[in-house]
Amino acid sequence: MIEIGRIEALFRYPVKSMRGEPLESAPLGWHGLDGDRRLALRRLEDRSGFPWLSASKLASLIAFTPLRQGGAGEGRSLPTHVRTPEGAEFPLFGEELSAEVSRRLGAPVQMMHLDRGIFDETPISVIASGTVGEICRLAGTRADVRRFRPNVVLRTPRAVPYEEDEWVGGRLSFGEGDEAPAVAITMRDLRCVMVNLDPDDASSAPEVMKAVVRTNQNHAGVYCTVTHTGRLEVGLPVFLHR
Repeated sequence: MIEIGRIEALFRYPVKSMRGEPLESAPLGWHGLDGDRRLALRRLEDRSGFPWLSASKLASLIAFTPLRQGGAGEGRSLPTHVRTPEGAEFPLFGEELSAEVSRRLGAPVQMMHLDRGIFDETPISVIASGTVGEICRLAGTRADVRRFRPNVVLRTPRAVPYEEDEWVGGRLSFGEGDEAPAVAITMRDLRCVMVNLDPDDASSAPEVMKAVVRTNQNHAGVYCTVTHTGRLEVGLPVFLHR
């Protein structure tokens, strides 16, 4: 077991492909961070096994912001409303929101709630800030970890790009002691065009994905499954178990 760094940032994404929210701490359960990707827009005409709408099909979706209104408590993880890029606010399950997204997409959608979440691969994604910095440097863009939509961002003393690849097959624990929350690192994160999208205005910078393809076979960060539940907090030390 070796200490490899600390948690620099935490993010959850209440609605799949919509804007994420930074957290100082969050419960880690068997299905990922509390409230992460528990909601998604389903494409009603899609009969595939993965009908969920993502920003790879509708780029502006990444600029929609989930909100909590109407007395939502601090501990409440799910949103009540969504703000469009133009500033209009609609109830999460209201007809107005579905109609607005359907208009942009050109096909009908419906908001769905799944208790166990809607994930591409596994419930937790991890990336090191050194990886983000190098990719964005090569792409000529400002370093913005939000492009990569991780749950956990690590700051490591090595700060070597793609050092996460070396961790696959191992386990990460967050904090000290046998009861520390932990994840098993299952695979590298194969990237899609979403890394090109600016998280603020959804404009595209193809140089970002090109840099990942050129330097690491289009992989950046790692996917993980939960092996021990607990609470994650920014600043916790992170240990690698080979």
